[in-house]
Amino acid sequence: EESLVESGGGSVQAGGSLSLSCTASGFTFGGATLGWYRQYSGNQCKMVVLVERDGRTSYPDSVKGRFTASQDNAKNVMYLQMSSLSPQDTAVYYCAATLGGQLPPFVYCGQGYKISWGQGTQVTVSS
Repeated sequence: EESLVESGGGSVQAGGSLSLSCTASGFTFGGATLGWYRQYSGNQCKMVVLVERDGRTSYPDSVKGRFTASQDNAKNVMYLQMSSLSPQDTAVYYCAATLGGQLPPFVYCGQGYKISWGQGTQVTVSS
């Protein structure tokens, strides 16, 4: 069974940095589309980074230059490095992966066709 387990997150002051990690089991990252989302309204999530199968990454303007995604395919772990954090970045963050579907920019957290999700981890940025 495919699963993703997140770690990291926590609390930080504005301007600080945090890292998240996401470990996969039951499948490998090779050939998967990967992403990180954050919850922004109710149970709705918006993407903060997309890692396509060929390794290309894309970020929305809101996090571009501050968030960096990376992965270690040998360990089946992906990472999200966040810097210059502001209170507006406070949210529950989720990693997601799909082998046969797509990762949309907006989706209900934990849902979506053929999308595996991490359990979510809280990031709180204080001013």
